[in-house]
Amino acid sequence: MKKFNIRVGHGVDAHAFSEGRALVLGGINIPFEKGLAGHSDADVVIHAVMDALLGAAGLGDIGKHFPNTNAQYKNISSVLLLENVVSMIQDRHYYIGNVDVTIIAQEPKINPYVPAMQKTLAPVLKIPVDAISIKATTTEKMGFIGREEGIAAFATALIGF
Repeated sequence: MKKFNIRVGHGVDAHAFSEGRALVLGGINIPFEKGLAGHSDADVVIHAVMDALLGAAGLGDIGKHFPNTNAQYKNISSVLLLENVVSMIQDRHYYIGNVDVTIIAQEPKINPYVPAMQKTLAPVLKIPVDAISIKATTTEKMGFIGREEGIAAFATALIGF
């Protein structure tokens, strides 16, 4: 039997909108009248990517490593948390092959910000921009996302060793 030296992980995150907060997705501020509620900056894109990477490496989830009960993570940039996850991946001699993200949001429109997200995430993940796929869709006004109550993201990550 041939041995494959790759692992795949999947991550999901969702947060409700909150007044008085910046909207941060993929490590960038997106102009919008509401941000997302959460202990950290509530960046659903990065949180889904972190869970995908941690899952691929068999390391649990972000709640295990960065619990929302720990004051040190209050309002922290998720980019800093992602840097820690990438270090954990590298410490285990894995490398990141690619990540694929789908953002689900009725509003705001995401596509204009995708290139900036990719450029922000690439050096943190230590992969080329073209190894980061970010797409967006709506729920056609169905559910909490369709009612514009929040945003969700799904991510898949490929790691190798």
